[in-house]
Amino acid sequence: MKRNALTFIFISVVLDMLALGVMAPVLAPLIKSFTHHDVSAAQWIGIFATLFAVMQFLFAPLLGVISDRFGRRPVILLSNLGLGLDYVIMALAPTLSWLLVGRIISGITSSNISVAYAYITDIAPPEKRARGFGMIGAAFGIGFVLGPALGGLLSQHGDLRLPFWVSAGLSVLNFIYGIFVLPESLPREKRNTFRIARANPLGSLRLLRSHRELFGISVAYLFAMIAHDVLPTVWTIYGIHRYGWNLRTIGFSLATIGVSQILVSSLLVAPAVKWLGDRGAMLVGYSFGIVAFCVFGFANASWLFFLGIPILALWSVATPGLQAIASRHISPTEQGELQGALGSIRGISTIVGPPLFAGTLALFIGRFASLHITGAPWYIAALLLVTTCAIGYAATQRDRDLHAPATPVLEELQV
Repeated sequence: MKRNALTFIFISVVLDMLALGVMAPVLAPLIKSFTHHDVSAAQWIGIFATLFAVMQFLFAPLLGVISDRFGRRPVILLSNLGLGLDYVIMALAPTLSWLLVGRIISGITSSNISVAYAYITDIAPPEKRARGFGMIGAAFGIGFVLGPALGGLLSQHGDLRLPFWVSAGLSVLNFIYGIFVLPESLPREKRNTFRIARANPLGSLRLLRSHRELFGISVAYLFAMIAHDVLPTVWTIYGIHRYGWNLRTIGFSLATIGVSQILVSSLLVAPAVKWLGDRGAMLVGYSFGIVAFCVFGFANASWLFFLGIPILALWSVATPGLQAIASRHISPTEQGELQGALGSIRGISTIVGPPLFAGTLALFIGRFASLHITGAPWYIAALLLVTTCAIGYAATQRDRDLHAPATPVLEELQV
């Protein structure tokens, strides 16, 4: 039963990311088809991205607390169904306003990723959770690689709506599949009461202050997630400006990131946590991120920039370790609330990060171009990860159980 459940969670996250990725190449052209102007389209793209992040911030804790009360299964299944219906709305949208409504709904329903993390926490003992969280990272990578490629293939004949229909089909199929194979992971005796105070973002963030170590880990996670937003924000425009990348090179670079993340998440997370422990995996993983960002900033040639991608992928061992540490400080009745609160942190970072890095790049290729610090966004991201490591190290210093590798053998979670 656990194997089937893990398989479903893995496939569910893959299909969620695949559905989001499928529409990535066509969302901007579809918006432009309504605005008929590049500047206006760019402004609306920014609005779409911001509202998506705000919905994640608002609804990740709500879904987490609902799952603590009613179980993970109904929340995950209904979110999958809601995501499918949302893509139907976007496929049929006759106006930009309807398309915006669809994007808002997708931001709400995509918040079920936090519940997927809580599901892993329910069925895996503490020493095996990092492996489960790494499995979700691998699912993200698969969706990241295949989604945009499939979206580009589906839209190559000019039908910008077809990728939305395919995304809807994938989500509904996932819902139907889950009805038959997904068991409930949270027993009734471990369920919590539903309170609005716990379900709103500010209330859920109060949970993160309930333990000294948990608060420190949460602050470290916020800095790490802000640093991570440098990647979707400046990756493409930076490659075009500094190295003259064309569309083929951009696609190849993104595919390289996805494949590298899949390999690290599926093959290296378990050994890393076994050898280093949750705390060591967290610190070492973020350290690789620092090195990668420095390589990106200093690279004066495209081939050297590409060398930083596999180093960046090793960052993937950090987040499962951090998630595992956080879950140790929370009772089984609050795991959904915890993951919802961490989802809100991801929403906050998505609101803060893009304007920070886009503005920095604009300054250093514009007004301050004479300083020749084009890599400034990458350096800022590296400093944010240095801060992450410092806070994470200090926050877990007293927790002796995290200083050494886990004593039990880290068995593989079968998918």
